Amino acid sequence: MVSVDVPFGIAMVVIGIVLLALELAHPGVLLIIPGSIIMVAGFLYLFLPDTLLNSWIGPLVVIAVAIVATLIEMRYLMWIAPPGAPMSTTTAGLVGEQAIVTVAVVPHTLKGKVRVKSEIWSAHADHPIAEGTKVRVVRGEGVSLVVEPIDAAPSSSAH
Repeated sequence: MVSVDVPFGIAMVVIGIVLLALELAHPGVLLIIPGSIIMVAGFLYLFLPDTLLNSWIGPLVVIAVAIVATLIEMRYLMWIAPPGAPMSTTTAGLVGEQAIVTVAVVPHTLKGKVRVKSEIWSAHADHPIAEGTKVRVVRGEGVSLVVEPIDAAPSSSAH
């Protein structure tokens, strides 16, 4: 019979529960796995210490908990952060897209900024464009966009 240090076993269970709670509060930190292992090991230590420490079944149970916790964590992460379409990272893929000017466009400089979908891009044009104006991406030049106000765009290129 193994002598049990009850405060140590309780501390393991409490630490496991705290880790699980932290994972729920801050999803994606990957605390479900260690939290589950520590909590189950704490319960085994408190209630079945001989099984945990003096047989092959205890470590096997801990390994099984680790595998189950990993599978749960993977499903949980897919639920909180489902895979989506990658964001557009090239200027060529943005030609024809509508955007909103977030920082006024100054002719022939890169001081202007536009929001295309959820991305902010440096923008320039041949004439000033005020903040808040809807624009269309005409072309990309390096890592910046050439834009024009939508009302100045030819009607045949309207979406």
